[in-house]
Amino acid sequence: MTEAPGVAPVESDRYDERDHERFALVPAAYLFLRREGQVLLQLRQGTGYRDGFWACAAAGHVEEGESVIDAAVREAAEELGVVVAPEDVRPLTVLHRGEPGGPAIEQRVDFMFEATRWTGTPSIQEADKAADLAWFPFVALPEPFVPHEAAVLRAVHDAGRHGTEMPRLMTFGF
Repeated sequence: MTEAPGVAPVESDRYDERDHERFALVPAAYLFLRREGQVLLQLRQGTGYRDGFWACAAAGHVEEGESVIDAAVREAAEELGVVVAPEDVRPLTVLHRGEPGGPAIEQRVDFMFEATRWTGTPSIQEADKAADLAWFPFVALPEPFVPHEAAVLRAVHDAGRHGTEMPRLMTFGF
């Protein structure tokens, strides 16, 4: 439990462990590496979710005790072998999503980031989870593409093309 300075915690401030049985929200960090109108994508394999679909090249669940920015930086290192400084991780949007027709417990919060600076050359680091890695222009994304990520990249493209702001919050699947 995080405590405010000078404020002693009381037992009633804690959630009941049974609350986690009825509902859990899973946070994830996505880091889109971008350069000159292109985005780096991976072809998923062996993950059990949307295998055979193109997706963000660096993404994963936030681990216990880790900030969402630290998770994005860690995923870039683990999946692509590149170093991204935390100050180069720029927020795009937050996506609250559910699996259409899925149970309420299957809700996610995806923190979408971008980086245009990093150290190293991106390459597949987890060959059991990625079949390919390639740069694609926003106007010619490959198919099939993970649907909720495609919605975010369409919003990025539209914001850049029309000079509008990227939505701070998006929803998908409700």
